[in-house]
Amino acid sequence: MRIGLLLVIIIIFTATANAQKKSAVSKQKKDTVANNLKEVVVTGEYQPQSLKNSVYRTRIINAERIRLKAAANIQQVLNTELGFRFTNDLTVGTSDVQMMGMSGRSVKILLDGVPVIDRSDARESLNQIDINTVERIEIVEGPLSVSYGSDALIGVINIITKRPGKESLNINARVQEETVGKEYSPFGKTGSHMQHIGGGWGNKGWSVLAGLTRDDFRGFHVPAILATPEQIVADANRWKPKRKWMANGKIGYRDDNFNIWYRLDYLDENIDNRGGYIVNANKSINQQYITNRYIHQVQSEYRFNDRLFLSGSLAYNNLTRSTQTTEHDFATGTDRITDGQGQQDVAKFKSGALRSTLVYKLSDQISFQPGIEINIDGASGQRIKGNPTITDYAFFISSELNVIRGLTLRPGFRFIKNSVYDAPPVVPSLNAKIILTDKMDLRLGYASGFRAPALRELYFDFIDANHKILGNENLKAEQSNNFTASLSLTTAEGEGFSAKTVWSGFYNNIKNQIDFLSSATDPTLSELINLERFKTTGGTLENTLIWRNFQATLGFSMIGTYNRLSEQAETFGESPEFVWSPEVNTNLTYSLPEWGTTVNLSAKFNGTRRRYENYSDNNVQKLRLAKIGSSTFADLMITKRLFKSLNLNAGVNNLFNITTLSNSASGGTGAHNVGGQPVPASYGRSYIVGLSYNWSKK
Repeated sequence: MRIGLLLVIIIIFTATANAQKKSAVSKQKKDTVANNLKEVVVTGEYQPQSLKNSVYRTRIINAERIRLKAAANIQQVLNTELGFRFTNDLTVGTSDVQMMGMSGRSVKILLDGVPVIDRSDARESLNQIDINTVERIEIVEGPLSVSYGSDALIGVINIITKRPGKESLNINARVQEETVGKEYSPFGKTGSHMQHIGGGWGNKGWSVLAGLTRDDFRGFHVPAILATPEQIVADANRWKPKRKWMANGKIGYRDDNFNIWYRLDYLDENIDNRGGYIVNANKSINQQYITNRYIHQVQSEYRFNDRLFLSGSLAYNNLTRSTQTTEHDFATGTDRITDGQGQQDVAKFKSGALRSTLVYKLSDQISFQPGIEINIDGASGQRIKGNPTITDYAFFISSELNVIRGLTLRPGFRFIKNSVYDAPPVVPSLNAKIILTDKMDLRLGYASGFRAPALRELYFDFIDANHKILGNENLKAEQSNNFTASLSLTTAEGEGFSAKTVWSGFYNNIKNQIDFLSSATDPTLSELINLERFKTTGGTLENTLIWRNFQATLGFSMIGTYNRLSEQAETFGESPEFVWSPEVNTNLTYSLPEWGTTVNLSAKFNGTRRRYENYSDNNVQKLRLAKIGSSTFADLMITKRLFKSLNLNAGVNNLFNITTLSNSASGGTGAHNVGGQPVPASYGRSYIVGLSYNWSKK
């Protein structure tokens, strides 16, 4: 598929469009402004709260922004957001998120407020949630450990799924085709292909939703039976083909005071990892990584009166991840199941969570929220020692105080009892929102965060021909002290016009951070240990402008990460305590209501990431600054309404064709990465065409 063809399709449909009525133009203008003024958040709140009144600094990515990006997964949505970067492990075909200078293990991933488990440190679950079911994404920067417990050390990403509308019947469908680099065949063996169908029904308080998505990313893949040995050698360490089936269903009942619903999410993911050609043997080793995940959740809410509100949830996660290895013989064309260490493996992870909160409004100025939470995690598998289980009990309480006009205070405490490790006796937090003027709000926050050592870190031993990564049963919980501040200023508001600026900053001081320690005698051996200290800090400036049919954001951030070697001045000499990396992003949207067309450009510059490392020069320990190169990612998408219920989207992702980043580090950036090798960033520029259908009947 060529860009010329893409542009022709866009021009044809745009040129033949019927002009819309002026009333529709006026309505879209009003709706655009209204939607930005009435955004509601739920993460960390007592009840759904307007974004303006939230005590937390919360970012919202709504359904319209997701639709205009034509994203196939959540990574594509977050990739151009400030503070987010992604690392990719080409060996096992997974990716991980980095937020505020910290890896994904310090970020809590929630699905409708329910924690989602992951097999490893990497937050694979972000790309294992069906983007077609997502209503919005809420991001809170800073610990929410009082409300959500372990892993909410650096922040929370809460993925809110769609709820039934007022329509009695709704049917939606989506088909999207994308090139992968220069490779593409329609609905075939190259490129990326997505198909989705879903629907909903509601009547007299009852509602049902269901959806099914097939996402087939073919990667740089040549089928082994057709490939030449040279093709297999070239393909061994490139982007892995990945096929996903994602299904979900939801049933619920709601009246004026009561709401209850059950949701099931299912994932079947298969990653194809073909090994390099073994010249002397005329063979190759091929692996399949197969993941099956079930997420069950029941949630309920009951309003006794205007002052008393009860909510609860019960959730169960079941994740199975299998490795299946075969040896392909090119002479005979046959496959043989191998018996090497770790080549046939099944790991099982289970998690249950019970949570209940009560909101009591003592008066218009004072509210309380006590709550209990019980989490049970279990694991089993060939590489996991025994069948370990961790049980975590917690009681938490917070209060919202509005006793002084213009000042809202939210103190909170969490008390924890854990069956395996010594949990912090109490986790405190204190947040404040100060209304300085009608157009200016100041938010300040302090929170103590913690992250419990996970089962995989305590009991999981990963051993194969090239790596030995050992768990450590003596790990302590990570603890942090976090300080945040943000100033929001609405600089202008008018008919069809608004402008807003937000300054924010953060500082994290983390104790007992869990990290890998490489063996001095065995370069393949790594063990998890508690390091003494780690820090991150930074600041962000974000500007938003809405003028009639045009919306624009422009942001800048600077993030600093702690240089541990700066404390060893006697050995290495003086060096900065923090190393810094800048980011700049923008999101531009222009609507042409008379043509039924919207153009969206999102872009982000990621500055050079720096890290000091020590090395030996003639048996003398020295210090040098290692760098991972900068990059700029940009996506251009055009959405065109063809008929009332049918939309066309077409565009280009990764306009500047970024594939890898330069890397001067002598140490690897992950368990499967080799130092000094380019860091994989993307499979390159891709072209997208898709159709989406949404029909409803009252």
